[in-house]
Amino acid sequence: MGHADSKRLPRWWFGGVCSAIAVTATQPLDLIKVQLQTQAKADRKPFTEIVGNIYEQGGLKAFYNGISASWFRQLTYTTARFALYEWGKKYVDAESVRAKVGLATFAGLCGGFVGVPGDVVTVRLQNDSKLPPEQRRNYKHVFDGLFRIYKEEGVHSLFRGSLPAVSRAVLLTIGTNASYDQVKQMIRSATAAADGLPLHLATSTIAGCIAVTIMQPLDVMKTTYMNAKPGEFSGISGAFWSIAQQGPMAFYRGFIPALIRVCPNTIITFILYEQARLHFGYQPSDDK
Repeated sequence: MGHADSKRLPRWWFGGVCSAIAVTATQPLDLIKVQLQTQAKADRKPFTEIVGNIYEQGGLKAFYNGISASWFRQLTYTTARFALYEWGKKYVDAESVRAKVGLATFAGLCGGFVGVPGDVVTVRLQNDSKLPPEQRRNYKHVFDGLFRIYKEEGVHSLFRGSLPAVSRAVLLTIGTNASYDQVKQMIRSATAAADGLPLHLATSTIAGCIAVTIMQPLDVMKTTYMNAKPGEFSGISGAFWSIAQQGPMAFYRGFIPALIRVCPNTIITFILYEQARLHFGYQPSDDK
């Protein structure tokens, strides 16, 4: 086993693997969040009823509907975001807030696009149990979902909701990666805290809260649009107006489950990521 060394840098695949482990812990909350966000105003159910319905349909296992798609999404989308963000630090002034935001925007754009097909399947798998049996898509797993969407709806449907998904990825990368680095820098500067678990826990908690607040409206739009039947909305603007008609707070539907999910997800991801970096990362001179 490697030894802790704060000078070590993360390997390109650390972000995706750590995030896939984190999403396993937070999948039930993500499932509840998606079902809250896709409710029609006339048929809105409280949080407790949604939880009860999921449990009735398949016990504890039902809370892991769509886990294969979530893993696939993290291993594509999050790997790309983290890898590109860290790679870009070699070419900019990594201490600058502007550079961090610019890097996060670039990494979010690329990673977000790579992750859209997995995102579409994830949303549909997670929402399936809420639908009447005759309307369910019944994808067996992520690859069945990808193949059937391609075969039944065309390749364009695999990239359904790309604009809000990519925009969300940009905001998420700014809200997590860039915020994490900036908050960590500020805490270390103010307190001279050591590069260890207490610092990583405090920093990731703050970054998670920032991320949810700035990206929740887009997340609701993205989820609503991706889950729509073909032709239900004329475009992403149609989904926007449909939500807007329900009042401004409709854009923050599912905010508490999102906060409960994203914060632990961000905390687990970054703590694992930092531990992997400290113990198994590479020295800057290795340039791997």
